Amino acid sequence: MTTTKRRVSQTTWVGAGLLAVTALASLPLDLEGQRRRGGRRGFGGDLAAYQEYNSAYSGDFTFVRLYYRSSGFSGRGGAGWSHDWPTAETNFVKIMDELTSVTPRLGGGNVLAMDDPELFRYPVAYLSEPGYWVMNEAELENLRSYLLKGGFMILDDNAPQDWRNTVYQLQALLPDHRLVELDASHPIFDSFFHLEEENIQMPHPQGWGQASYWGIHEDNDPDGRLMVIVNRDNDIGDYMEWSDQGFVPIALSNEAYKLGVNYVIYALTH
Repeated sequence: MTTTKRRVSQTTWVGAGLLAVTALASLPLDLEGQRRRGGRRGFGGDLAAYQEYNSAYSGDFTFVRLYYRSSGFSGRGGAGWSHDWPTAETNFVKIMDELTSVTPRLGGGNVLAMDDPELFRYPVAYLSEPGYWVMNEAELENLRSYLLKGGFMILDDNAPQDWRNTVYQLQALLPDHRLVELDASHPIFDSFFHLEEENIQMPHPQGWGQASYWGIHEDNDPDGRLMVIVNRDNDIGDYMEWSDQGFVPIALSNEAYKLGVNYVIYALTH
């Protein structure tokens, strides 16, 4: 199908309606690159090995994945923070480039520790499997400052067993703020694509319940800037990673891409 790249305003975006995202079956897979990166299992907990593939800051939008020292072994595919790397972000930034006027760095993204001062160069940070997320004091203070100064964090791949630790870490990170459930009327679901309840109520790709969405607003103001969004019982990273591999329905991968695009556009305009 034909898609049209849309123009961005620095203050507001017009909803794109239910414009279907093109499937990624035609995108070439960087198989040699994935072999060099350690394949789907990555490099375990070796942050330096991942960071060999980071790019220097250029001003282009760069997908940033947050590293953490895990509180335990997450099972599938090694360290939970690295799940779906690098395929999910490689596919996602291609979609961003095709559909929006944001200029992303193609080919993947950067991996940063939570206490890295470089984090402040990037407006959006993605954290996978927060059920195993832990922070030391330096990481907590740096990440808190990042969020309060305008950063936006996406917490993804929350299976039911992950929720308790997700809430615990968020309370430690932002103790004066409340985590609230979001419905389809929230502006984040209309920042680029106009998403209805039926679009966001999607099943977890591994069958662990139906998705819901939770957020933390600046100063606990429901009309204020959203600083954190949590994909509870959802894993848009899996949908993005598998979108060109036939493991998940194309329609659900499309909804995951729409969510990801909306998150980034919201963060860049609020």
